[in-house]
Amino acid sequence: MNIAQHIALIDELCYRPFPAEHGPSDVGVSGPGRHTAVLEAAPDDDPALHAVTIDQYEKDRDAVYELLASRWGDTPPYNLQTVLLRTEREEIPRPWAELSACASVAYVWEVEGTGRWVAVAVTDRDTSHEVRLLALVTETDPP
Repeated sequence: MNIAQHIALIDELCYRPFPAEHGPSDVGVSGPGRHTAVLEAAPDDDPALHAVTIDQYEKDRDAVYELLASRWGDTPPYNLQTVLLRTEREEIPRPWAELSACASVAYVWEVEGTGRWVAVAVTDRDTSHEVRLLALVTETDPP
């Protein structure tokens, strides 16, 4: 997928109905109040390429950010490390707790007129899992 396709998918997910049950979808996984789309994914079978893939996906995330920021406004990086630390002491809503478990930083926007939030992140926490560029669309406010 290219950046234009990523943006088109994010736009579509901002209006796609949420399913009643959690499960796989045509773009990743969906559940009540959320869609998580895998925009890009690299197999985890070559540890030597892990850092290179993260770097490339971060560049792609930043390119998506530039286009979405021109539409929805500039936003500082959202530190998911603090969200992950908070999961030890408090109940963090599922989509944000799950995102913080696999990604360090996200760009987050509230999409006016939809009641939804969009986050774009790279799964960079675990070197034993595939690297993915994710888009989360949820009706749950970030913690």
